[in-house]
Amino acid sequence: MQKTVNVILSGGVGSRLWPLSRKAKPKQYLSIFEDKSLIGLTIERNSPLVDELMFVGSMQNIDQADAYLSGYNFRKITEATPRNTAAAIAFAAFSYAKDDILLVTPSDHLIDAGDSYAATIATGINFAKQNLICTFGIAPTHPETGYGYIEYSGNDVLSFREKPNKDTAIGFLKIGNFLWNSGIFCFKAGVYLSELKKYEPELYIAARLAFEKAEDGKLEYDLSMKIPSKSIDYAVMERSDKIKVIPSDFTWYDMGSFESLYDYLRRSGKKVDEHGNMVIGNSLKHFAFCGLKNTIFVETEDAILILNKDNAQDVKHIYEALEKDKSPLI
Repeated sequence: MQKTVNVILSGGVGSRLWPLSRKAKPKQYLSIFEDKSLIGLTIERNSPLVDELMFVGSMQNIDQADAYLSGYNFRKITEATPRNTAAAIAFAAFSYAKDDILLVTPSDHLIDAGDSYAATIATGINFAKQNLICTFGIAPTHPETGYGYIEYSGNDVLSFREKPNKDTAIGFLKIGNFLWNSGIFCFKAGVYLSELKKYEPELYIAARLAFEKAEDGKLEYDLSMKIPSKSIDYAVMERSDKIKVIPSDFTWYDMGSFESLYDYLRRSGKKVDEHGNMVIGNSLKHFAFCGLKNTIFVETEDAILILNKDNAQDVKHIYEALEKDKSPLI
């Protein structure tokens, strides 16, 4: 009997939300969204729409998912080292029959799980049943430079575009036939693997070998390192002739940066001064800003980050420098 499975990807470390997000406890596990976590909200949102959950995550924090998965029918794949989304999804696809439908979702999105969302996902499942690969595009509300874009006509994808600069993003909005790339996909397990094997045979073979040698869903490090690290976008989406896009009108936020988190917290009633400055943290200290605008002050027990909201995408460079120095702060 054909299953529908929500594949939840949770291999990222959330480097653009450092110092809140760390390898041991990345952003999807932080209970800062009205005292809920993004991973918990993802499971709540998708579990009524599917038969089973598949969780793909890092060995450094995957055990934290157990508390959220309790009571659900689920499987887990533990990655020894990150190899990007094409391989992570392949591991999930190898776990199921070729006609089983996979609804692939990141674990760090904030979505209004209303009737519109359920209806949109149902449309994607119908496309998948026709042996198509479906992606979901979000109508842009502003010239965002942190997201990829999809140029489209109806349900046809005309092109995928990389994260643009500000002027290009403004141009996309003016043209009107561009969507934000949500990173949510739907397809049959066998269709995805067939396309992956067609366009990235080396990746396919290495991922299959690592999967076959895994013990209790735990992948081995040396075999994992032989898998080319490529996103599903590069490996399949930008090359396959089976792609369809669904323009989606549900409320969607990628909590990938402090700019996104700032906007969410502000809407939720978080205090912001008259110049748009915000403090994020649980400190009892008094904070005041002088001569600054749209500044975010982030405090944890062992680190402080001060940034302008417009530079939220640059935080990953701080994380990368700390990682290069083997700092315990990551």
